Amino acid sequence: MVDSDGFRPNVGIILANAAGKVFWARRIGQNAWQFPQGGIKAHETPEEALYRELEEEVGLGPGDVEIMGCTRGWLRYRLPRRLIRNHSRPICIGQKQVWYLLRLVSDENQVQLDRSGHPEFDHWRWVHYWHPVKEVVFFKRRVYVRALQELGPLLFPDGLPHRPASSRPRGSAHPRGRRRA
Repeated sequence: MVDSDGFRPNVGIILANAAGKVFWARRIGQNAWQFPQGGIKAHETPEEALYRELEEEVGLGPGDVEIMGCTRGWLRYRLPRRLIRNHSRPICIGQKQVWYLLRLVSDENQVQLDRSGHPEFDHWRWVHYWHPVKEVVFFKRRVYVRALQELGPLLFPDGLPHRPASSRPRGSAHPRGRRRA
């Protein structure tokens, strides 16, 4: 499903433990790490898609988590031109996402990356709240920052943790380096 502007509706999941660390997962066969996310089907609400994706990708059900909140609106990112499938219709130029912040209320041993017949991740770990901003692919970075900034006060009511220099991406956010004026 793609909207009239070319964006695919999607949910993003920030899963936190009691210590305020967030769930970070590696895509199968790649050195690419990300938060769980997935498309919203035509008949689903964002919350229904959240629980379906959580089950498929992480192996957790509604009783394993508490929804702390979600972003107020859609957060969008565009795909780089090389990733746009120009021969498919409708053309998808990016994703628009509602982000959810969840707290794990069950034991972390409940996580099962292979629960579905088609696992997306082969490894996971708990990381510092801002760590994902450093490691996520460049075109998703701005959305990650916005989601973490908006939802962070729900997890850290006394103030967001300091964003260490090590969580900032090295060099330019643009994949080919700095643009010349």
